[in-house]
Amino acid sequence: MTPRTDSAAALSSTAAVADAPRSELLQSVVDVARAIFGAEASSVFLLDEEADELVFQAVSGQGEEFLVGRRFPAGRGIAGWVATSGEPMVVDDLSADPSFDRSLAESTAYVPNALMAAPLISDARILGVLEVLDPSPQARSGVRELDLLAMFARQAAAALRVITPERVRETEERTAPAGHTLAGAQREDALRLLGSLERLLRGVG
Repeated sequence: MTPRTDSAAALSSTAAVADAPRSELLQSVVDVARAIFGAEASSVFLLDEEADELVFQAVSGQGEEFLVGRRFPAGRGIAGWVATSGEPMVVDDLSADPSFDRSLAESTAYVPNALMAAPLISDARILGVLEVLDPSPQARSGVRELDLLAMFARQAAAALRVITPERVRETEERTAPAGHTLAGAQREDALRLLGSLERLLRGVG
C-alpha cells in the first residue's frame, strides 16, 4: 500500500467505527417500531440534504438484506411527502392514494397495502422519515396511533442527534481514548432514551 492508500483506509475505518453506534441505534428504532405497531416491515430513511435524496439507513423485516444504503429522490412517494411537509401520515389503502409511488415500492421487492410514516425531527430540523409497512389494523385505526408513531419518531431523532458520527469523530480527533469512552456513553444514553419510550408506548398501546 502507498502512504495515500494507507491514509484512505484509515479514514474509512474511522468512519465505519464512528458510524457503528448510529447503525445500532437505527436498527433498534426499526425493530422496536415494527414490534410495537405489528408491522410486516419498518424502515428509517435519512435525508441527504446535499444530494436531495432519502437513504435507507435501517430496515426490519422485508428487504432488510439488500435495501440499506439504497437512495431515491427526496420528493418521491409518501416518505418524500412526509420529509417535505414534516407531518406524519397513515394510509389504509395505498392502491387508492395518489401519493404512493408504486414503481418505487416495486423496486424494493415489497409492495405494502398500508403504511404509517412520521418525520424524524430534532431542533426543528427534519433528519429523515420512519415508516412502518402493513401495520396491524388496530395500529392504524386512528389518530392516537399516528400520534404515538410521531412521538416515537421524535424521540428517535433526539437519540440520533446525541449519537451523530460527526460528534464522535470530533471527539476522537481531540483524544482517541476519551473519544471511545464518550462514544460508548453516547450510545448508552441514546439507547436508554429509546428504551424509555418503548416502555411508554407498550404501556399505552
